[in-house]
Amino acid sequence: MRRIFHEARKVFLSIFFAGMLHFAWVAIFIMSAGKVGALVKGLLWIIAPVVTAAGFTVGLVVGERLLGLTKGPFLRVFLWPLIGCAVGAAAVFWFGPMFIGFGMFLVGTASVVLRSYVRMRR
Repeated sequence: MRRIFHEARKVFLSIFFAGMLHFAWVAIFIMSAGKVGALVKGLLWIIAPVVTAAGFTVGLVVGERLLGLTKGPFLRVFLWPLIGCAVGAAAVFWFGPMFIGFGMFLVGTASVVLRSYVRMRR
């Protein structure tokens, strides 16, 4: 039972850090909206899942260090949220590009929970 609480804390921390980095991405995107060309806008859209996945990963790594749990390599941990955020962004992008935040958070959180579940089962 204690392990479940540790994993839940890590998931909440990852959601918090993902929100912070996604908020920073949105701020940069909005501030540069009328000042940059289409290439830079496209690049900003492409890096949105990467930035949000990095936030999820930072939260997981910070949670592992705070709780004194085994530390996984950053890139190995990063793979789970990156896949989740990319799938979430791709699935929702067709309904409107501004909805990718919802898709990334929904599927990104699901991927973090799935990672925690897989690690608990080992």
